[in-house]
Amino acid sequence: MKAILSPILHLVFRPWAEGVENVPREGPAIIAGNHLSFSDHFFGPLPLPRKVWFIGKAEYFTGRGIKGLISKGFMGGVGVIPVDRSGGQAGERAIKTGLRVLREGKLLGIYPEGTRTPDGRLYKGKTGVARLVLEARVPVIPMAMVGTYELQPPGKLMPNFRVRPGVRFGKPLDFSRYYGLESDRLVLRAVTDEIMYALMELSGQEYVDKYATKAKIDMIRAAREQEARTGATKAEDQTAVTTD
Repeated sequence: MKAILSPILHLVFRPWAEGVENVPREGPAIIAGNHLSFSDHFFGPLPLPRKVWFIGKAEYFTGRGIKGLISKGFMGGVGVIPVDRSGGQAGERAIKTGLRVLREGKLLGIYPEGTRTPDGRLYKGKTGVARLVLEARVPVIPMAMVGTYELQPPGKLMPNFRVRPGVRFGKPLDFSRYYGLESDRLVLRAVTDEIMYALMELSGQEYVDKYATKAKIDMIRAAREQEARTGATKAEDQTAVTTD
């Protein structure tokens, strides 16, 4: 997949990368990134000589027909491992899958925000990344995507070809001082926040102390309320005109 896509992406988008030397050439490690766009899956791992494995929802692999086959082949090709995220044990299944990848000496890619940003800002990280770090006892390399939100905002199918996307890899973060404390919630939050702070510094994004999923719900609710108010105002104006 990389052999086919790499020359095309370089030719069309001219992506840039910084800090590639911070990613270990061998051995297990976690690549923790901000999540601006679907295109992060392409331009994040692109400059690395190693394959990065991501955990993705099983629905990518269960579609039917030609579209389902294309989705399954593509996601498998770019290193997405399917995990059933339905039910109460979804988080544990993802953790176990991530640990298996790391124990095999591979690079595991993870987006601590849990979903794409709704507005280009950096949101609060979920502590699953901290559990993986402390249980697997591996370093974390921050991966800051730059420009991919403008390249392909959520909901947009066609990319903006005028945007040149980039990625910055920070120096490895060592959390060995916390080993053995993976069940301590305060420690998990401290580790996660340190990772998010590194991403904020690398990406230059504004940080929001709220989960991205909650922010999306609030935005949808606000949009519906605004739509209802607009509809009510139009109805009042129409009533006024009719009365006059």
